[in-house]
Amino acid sequence: MACGAGYAIESGVPVFSAPDQDSSGRHKLGQAAFFDAGSDEWEIERPRGAPDLYRRLIEEKLQRATAGLEHILPGASALTVCGGSGMDAEFLAQAGAVVVASDLSLGASLRVRERARRHGVDITPIVGDVELLPFADRSIDIVSVHDGLHHLSDPVRGLVEMARVARRAVSISEPARAVATAVAVRFGLALEREEAGNRVERLDPATVTKTLLDSGFRVVGSDRFAMYYRHEPGRPMRLLSRWDGGRVASGALRAFNRPGARFGNKLAVRAIRSDESG
Repeated sequence: MACGAGYAIESGVPVFSAPDQDSSGRHKLGQAAFFDAGSDEWEIERPRGAPDLYRRLIEEKLQRATAGLEHILPGASALTVCGGSGMDAEFLAQAGAVVVASDLSLGASLRVRERARRHGVDITPIVGDVELLPFADRSIDIVSVHDGLHHLSDPVRGLVEMARVARRAVSISEPARAVATAVAVRFGLALEREEAGNRVERLDPATVTKTLLDSGFRVVGSDRFAMYYRHEPGRPMRLLSRWDGGRVASGALRAFNRPGARFGNKLAVRAIRSDESG
């Protein structure tokens, strides 16, 4: 940055986020504190060590999030926002990108650093706010989010900021507004409010597409699909993963998603800046 501002470094991680003490800032401080206290070993290794079905579902989500963008990734600069402990950042790094992983939580950023060290991937963690990213306009090739915008009170604000920073492409993988989800929330089968204290702000696909178009992007892929898993797999996931059950269950889900995709509770949108060649 060339603005002359100074920022702290905590435990070797640059800290670009300093929430105000208004209601929004207090919400962000609460979010950061919750994720600071995450389970280190599980978060650093996820999805390694998880049941087979869990790993297959995560892999499918990450692949959907970059479908149509594969040609951009090798050698590209990439930024993950609301990036948690670096699972999606590692996926991008393994695809050849040089990745900065941004999150409000210092604890999560330290886990990203350990993930990168253990597995030999090029990821630089920072503490940053998706609503005020410390990067110039069009300074990062691809900006990506995986299950992060739904933590915000207004996900569109974060999406607009992602689009501002992205030079070539944007990738969004988030919970979608769906009738099935609304019914599940009503009967207590899905969360309306997460443990971190935030209301789950599920995204409207039409709003995401319009926001990207207004920001100078063209959408190259927008998928709805059904998928459910707990953040930490429980006994049902482990049982379904036995005796090659993970392959069978994930195959059955893909088969369901072909005719039933428009009812899906998940959304993956990929967009390329309109003046991007190729």
